[in-house]
Amino acid sequence: MDLELRVLQRRSVADGIVELTLAHPDGCALPPWDAGAHIDLELGELLRQYSLTGLETRDDRWIVSILREQAGRGGSRYAHECLPDGSPVRVSLPRNHFRLDAQAPRVLFVAGGIGITPILPMIRQLEAAGTPWELFYCGRSRTSMAYLDELAKFGDRVRIRPDDEFGIPDLGTLVSETAIDTVVYSCGPESLLATLETRCAEATPPRQLRVERFVPKIVEPTEPDHGFDVEFAQSGLTVTVPVGRSILEVAEECGVDIISSCSEGTCGTCETPVLEGIPDHRDSVLTQEEQASCATMMPCVSRAKSARLVLDV
Repeated sequence: MDLELRVLQRRSVADGIVELTLAHPDGCALPPWDAGAHIDLELGELLRQYSLTGLETRDDRWIVSILREQAGRGGSRYAHECLPDGSPVRVSLPRNHFRLDAQAPRVLFVAGGIGITPILPMIRQLEAAGTPWELFYCGRSRTSMAYLDELAKFGDRVRIRPDDEFGIPDLGTLVSETAIDTVVYSCGPESLLATLETRCAEATPPRQLRVERFVPKIVEPTEPDHGFDVEFAQSGLTVTVPVGRSILEVAEECGVDIISSCSEGTCGTCETPVLEGIPDHRDSVLTQEEQASCATMMPCVSRAKSARLVLDV
């Protein structure tokens, strides 16, 4: 972890969602970040990732909003119950695997529930640039959907669609009605993202889509797992990664330091440059183009198609 901050203010922004405003104890400026970035929060003994959010930003504070996950592993419960105003909290520097394309001619945002959090800074950025955008925001009910009051000022560019009023959203029609040069950005539950991926691929022509996931997507291996060798170029160490073990596990066992967090292929913390070989990508972070380039991989979940990989670590 890189920074020791404190909770400057906490407030409820929807049913089960708490917003934490974080600041340095001395009030000094925090490192800059771009729309789509997230940080790690140390929550007790757990490390969890949350998007930096807000339609308005200041250089001396960061804002995250956290949904209490009743079936989670305890991180969100800790944030809700153990971080009153003034609490110290250790956080990482911002990382970004959900960057906004500043050259996009127009953007459609599709947010599901707490997935609104990375979208808000993107709206702020497009507003400043004068880029046309729309937001389709769905959730279980209005009371469960954060930041409705803040979004109201944008008028009919924001469509609020709670399920208990409108039913399950028709994403196929939503995508088909967009201009063909529209880039779609979405964050939300896996059911929303998986359906949107299908509808964007089926559209004529297919629409560009960028997503950020909370949980790993299901990746079906194209061939049976096999053992392979990995050379860690900086240390000169070569190891064998057997079936049933990850590159990250073997690296840690051999004393090779790869910074990691989620171990599920969703946060991007362990992204590692690939110098030689062909990765078998199984992460939920890299785009299809990034995976095809074979420039980097996530060793926490991804394996190798080739018999050997050389990683720059």
